[in-house]
Amino acid sequence: MHYWAHGKCGPFEVKGPLILGHESSGVVSAVGEGVTTLQVGDRVAIEPGVPCRVCVLCRSGAYNLCPDVKFLATPPIDGSLTSFLEHPSDFCFKLPPNVSMEEGALLEPLSVGVQACRRGNVQTGSHVLITGAGPVGLVCMLVAKASGATKVMVTDPMENRLQVALKLGADAVYKSDDPNILESLKQYFPITQCIECSGVDSALTLAIRAAGPGAKVVSIGRGAKPYQSVPLFEAADKEVDILGSFRYHDTYPAALELVASGRVNVRPLVTHHYSLNDVQKAFETAEVGRDGAIKVMISVNPSDKANL
Repeated sequence: MHYWAHGKCGPFEVKGPLILGHESSGVVSAVGEGVTTLQVGDRVAIEPGVPCRVCVLCRSGAYNLCPDVKFLATPPIDGSLTSFLEHPSDFCFKLPPNVSMEEGALLEPLSVGVQACRRGNVQTGSHVLITGAGPVGLVCMLVAKASGATKVMVTDPMENRLQVALKLGADAVYKSDDPNILESLKQYFPITQCIECSGVDSALTLAIRAAGPGAKVVSIGRGAKPYQSVPLFEAADKEVDILGSFRYHDTYPAALELVASGRVNVRPLVTHHYSLNDVQKAFETAEVGRDGAIKVMISVNPSDKANL
């Protein structure tokens, strides 16, 4: 979305034509020589980041930090909004019969939530504050609840998003511009984890100030500015750990299990459907959240006339 609307996302900048799309599922139409884990006709979720597999970070397991990772729709790598895509078999995950193609595509944002909750050590008894009720904030909330969090609170400036958060299981929601929000959050003391999903300075500040002593603040959101203002003295005084969370590693099996087992229901996140022929309208809807849009699903079919 950032590339379509702004031409860049953090340090990554679009400098030429780029096919978008990285939250994807598909049907295997052919397999390469030596592939034994998949066969033609299998429905698969596609993990979009393929690392080099040989650097020290890959060998240590943190392949999401590989400097040579090829991530779909991250310049200059083209994305998955196309009729056919060639992708390594070990980054394709076979979907069981009870998991739909849409749910398979949503394993990508769900993986962001799994990674963030792992980074923050969300567990049974956690009190979690999530700032931002967009798609990423909502999947973080779902994973936090599935991880055993006792209380999950969500903030956002948009009332309709907060209502969605409540329907999906949030214990409490607050408008982010509420002047009494910190006072209201005191009833959930101690807040043990804060997951910041908006990329807005005020949200990161709120997360640090609301965090209890020794809490963890996990930063996911990517705002328009390359730097954010952070009240470090307040964080230091409470020994709050500020952690980055970048994409994910080894999360797809866990995300798939959460959906297949029914512990997490991502279906309500999909609010709008478009074909590849209407991709422009799909992006315009997603950018502004038109008509309550949360996740906009684009259906790609080899028979579509548009083949980006």
